[in-house]
Amino acid sequence: MPFSGVGSRRDLVISVWNIGSAVCVGAVMMPLLVSCFDSGTAGEVGAKRAAAKTISLDVRRSLVVTEQPILARFGFQRVMEKLAADAGDASVTAGALFTQWWDTQNPGPGLGRGPHCDDEVSGGATSLNGYPYLCRPAPSEGAQSACDPFTAGSPCEYIPVGLFNRFDLAPEDASNCGEYRIVYAKRTGIDDSRDRNLVIFEAVMPNPHPQQGLKGCRKIVDVWADLTDVADVEGRADALEDFYFAGQGNVPPVVAIEHYGNNADGLGQIRTNQFSNTTTGWSLREFKLQGQGSGLVFAPVTVKTNPFGPLFAPGSPLPGAAAFQATFPAETESLAADEIALITLSVPDEFNSGQSQSSGAFAEEMRYPGQFEPNTVLREGIELELAGLSSGLTADDIVLRAQAQSCAGCHRLSNGAELGGGLVWPSSLGFTHVSERDTEAVDGVTRYLISPALLDAFLPHRKAVMEDYLNNKPRPPKAPDMPIGGRRSHG
Repeated sequence: MPFSGVGSRRDLVISVWNIGSAVCVGAVMMPLLVSCFDSGTAGEVGAKRAAAKTISLDVRRSLVVTEQPILARFGFQRVMEKLAADAGDASVTAGALFTQWWDTQNPGPGLGRGPHCDDEVSGGATSLNGYPYLCRPAPSEGAQSACDPFTAGSPCEYIPVGLFNRFDLAPEDASNCGEYRIVYAKRTGIDDSRDRNLVIFEAVMPNPHPQQGLKGCRKIVDVWADLTDVADVEGRADALEDFYFAGQGNVPPVVAIEHYGNNADGLGQIRTNQFSNTTTGWSLREFKLQGQGSGLVFAPVTVKTNPFGPLFAPGSPLPGAAAFQATFPAETESLAADEIALITLSVPDEFNSGQSQSSGAFAEEMRYPGQFEPNTVLREGIELELAGLSSGLTADDIVLRAQAQSCAGCHRLSNGAELGGGLVWPSSLGFTHVSERDTEAVDGVTRYLISPALLDAFLPHRKAVMEDYLNNKPRPPKAPDMPIGGRRSHG
């Protein structure tokens, strides 16, 4: 029975699936796991809320999961086979999807089954969205177009290293319920630092009760909230396995092609963190599933919140530079936030690059301060906005904060950077925020390490957002498309 794993190991837990007629179960030993906000009269609801125990979450159970026994249920082949099955065409197999995916990093015609890195050329160089997009053929990631990841000892085998709850990315208008992620790492990276590749399946889950606003997401949120009080690691594994692969009623399984970009709004994506035998540096990229039936493919797309660095430069010949520099000062207020977890940036997609380079010579394109430094016109625009905010920050602080919102910045370029206002950008684990190379044992269970940035800045904030939701606390007003966590960046 879907989602029944936790309940089978702890009969105390009652999940409330019909939010519209929630039943208050204060008599059970774990009342905090159940919402009573939709049952009874207003007075009764208020009394129930007052009597209810405040919900407090364990971030390592309800927000990020890296325990190896749980992740063993999330094999890479299982996910790829589910996506292939969703295509509804026998010619689409897990192996064929995988090789087509990595053939995108090769020049065409390659396998002849989808897009390639040289499909677009700008200024004589391969590009995506008009900005540089480097090909990465063998021996780099493109080599995987001729590799079977599912055979024992395969050089392109992937292992699961983390599950992430990103309810904080649900928009204020509740048009969806946020992202639910699975992170995989190329096994070779455990021992070979020059053959690493991480891929993140970032599913956007639809709101099962959109007419109820964010309350409609309660069924999804409860799956994760319940895990805080489950000591049994196998019980937590059961619940998460059901959530990702089975679903329940009008909540579909997380792993489905329509949750990774293959929908009318293009929501959801698969992001990569590539450093496999490359000479062009560590590159962060983004893909979406597109097409139907035999035409289902992984397609490269722009990396969101990653404006191409030379757009900041004075006198830039890029077609979009003038428009970018005219609109960027309006982002000053959101970048001037006084908390790390609230600094955010909104970037129209026309300015986003198809790659976010975080090492090597090409990383210069993502070092925004160096591009911006001589730009007096843009500087004046930002300073005018800062003056209106009565902020003590400088224009240089604002541009450095923008860099931190990019993938390259968040993963490497902004580690330890002083951002003004007494803020210092927290560090990743060098290039990643979860490590396939390092583990720790907690209560006899081995789990993968996560970054100081997650532990010290982002997880406490996401915890507060989810707890406020569960405890029915009012939220500050936001724009309809603004994530309830207050931050647009993918990280």
